[in-house]
Amino acid sequence: MSLNVSPELLEVAKAGPVSDEEFLACVRDSLPYAWKVVDQLVSDLGTTGNGHAVDRTNPPSDKDQGELLRLMASSPMRQAVERHYGIKLEFQNCCSTGAFRPEAVGGAAHQEFISARAQLLNQSPELLNC
Repeated sequence: MSLNVSPELLEVAKAGPVSDEEFLACVRDSLPYAWKVVDQLVSDLGTTGNGHAVDRTNPPSDKDQGELLRLMASSPMRQAVERHYGIKLEFQNCCSTGAFRPEAVGGAAHQEFISARAQLLNQSPELLNC
């Protein structure tokens, strides 16, 4: 299961729309490693000065890798996190996650990160199951 949904939040969802705050709390609590990666990327954005930050850390465990994959593969989760932080998340694999300020989207660094070339160069035998 991707998220640990409390019975209370499930009832809210059954009754109608769920606020970003409620949803993000569930994501943060369910996927702490993935949340930490994104949080660190956002922090790094404040120090890079170039409109983007990239994390190339290999997740320490299969569980952590799974969290990051679930967050990045889920449109509702990823979009809620992007709205929360005011960023665009991009993902090559579990060892290469990028955060881009809105003004950097479409720029040279963003275009390179999302290119087929970058995806191919980011491969190695050690990452076969990544």
